[in-house]
Amino acid sequence: MSKILFTGGGTAGHVTPNVALIRSLHETDPEHEISYIGSFEGIEKQIIEKLPYVTYYGIHSGKLRRYFSLENVKDFFRVLKGMKDAKKTVKKIGPDVLFSKGGYVSVPVVRACAKNKIPVICHESDITPGLANKMSSKYATCVCTTFPDTVSEIPGGKGLFTGTPIRKELFEGDAERARAELGFDNKPVILIMGGSIGSAVINEAIRTNLKEITDKFNVIHLCGKGKLSDDEAVTLNTSYRQFEFVSEQLPDYLALCDIIVSRAGANAIHEFLAINKPMLLIPLPLTASRGDQILNAASFEKRGYAAVLEEEKITPETLMKAISDLFDARAEYTERMKNAESVDGTEKILELIKSKL
Repeated sequence: MSKILFTGGGTAGHVTPNVALIRSLHETDPEHEISYIGSFEGIEKQIIEKLPYVTYYGIHSGKLRRYFSLENVKDFFRVLKGMKDAKKTVKKIGPDVLFSKGGYVSVPVVRACAKNKIPVICHESDITPGLANKMSSKYATCVCTTFPDTVSEIPGGKGLFTGTPIRKELFEGDAERARAELGFDNKPVILIMGGSIGSAVINEAIRTNLKEITDKFNVIHLCGKGKLSDDEAVTLNTSYRQFEFVSEQLPDYLALCDIIVSRAGANAIHEFLAINKPMLLIPLPLTASRGDQILNAASFEKRGYAAVLEEEKITPETLMKAISDLFDARAEYTERMKNAESVDGTEKILELIKSKL
C-alpha cells in the first residue's frame, strides 16, 4: 500500500485543488493511504477533516512576509517550530511521495520530505510563482503550473504545464434545488465571491448598491468569516442571501448563477472557466498583494473569459455598469470559454504522482 502525503493551506485556493486530487485518487485507487499536513487552525483543517479517508496532521506555521514587520520576529520562531513539527510528522507518516499546493505551511513539509529523499511535486497556481513555491522549488522534483506562461519562471527546468485540478462536484450542481432552497424568484442570479476570507471592499460595494442590483438580479453573496451584515435593509431583502462560506452547496449555487463577481485567485477563476461562468474580476490591488491577481485577471480579460474592474475604480455607478455589461454579453463570454483549451489538470497530476510511487 502506497502512502501519499498532501500539504497546502492558508486560503481555500491552496486546498481545493488538493481536494480534487484526493477525491479522484480515492475513487480510483482506494487502497492508497492518504495523509495531509496543514496548520492547526487554518481553513485547510476545516476542509480536509470532512474527508473521512484522509488522516490530518497539524503543525505550527508562520507567515513569510516580503516586508518589514515586528510580527516577523514572532513568526520566525513559529517557522522554526513548524520545521521541527514537519520533520517529526513526516518521519511518522513515512510517505512515498508529497504533493504540495503551496502556502506558508507547505514549506517546512516540502523541506522535510526532500531531506528524507521523498519525491516532492509542487503546484503553482499563479502566472508568477509565489514566495512559498519559490522557496520550495529548489527541493521539488518538478513544479506543475496552471498557466503555460509560468513554466519559464520555474528555475532548474523543473516547470511542467498541467493545468489545475478541478473538483468534479462543480459539474454536478442542481440549479433548481438551489433556487428553491434560497427562495429566489425567476430573476437572473449573481454569485459574489471575495475569496475564502472575503473582501470588505467588495462587500461594501455590493451592499451600497444592493437595492439597484436586486431590482434586476438575485444575489448569492459569500462574504467571508465575520463579515455578515445585520443591517435590516440587507437581511430583509428577499433577493439577497449572504453566507460566510459554503462548501456542499457551492456546486448548486454555481449551477444557478448567470454571472460571477469575484477576486482573481487563479484556482477559483479556472474553476469558473471550467464550468463556463462569465465573470467580473476585481483583483487584489498592489497595496494588498504582490500583484498576482492583477496578472491573472489581465490574462483572462485578454482571452475574453472575464471582464475586469480595478478596485480603485469601484463606485456605485462603475460597479453597476460592469455587472450589467457582463450580463448583457454573457453569451459571448460563455462561447469563448466553451472553446478554451482544457484547464483541468487532475489526471495529468495524478499520473505524475503515481509515477513517483
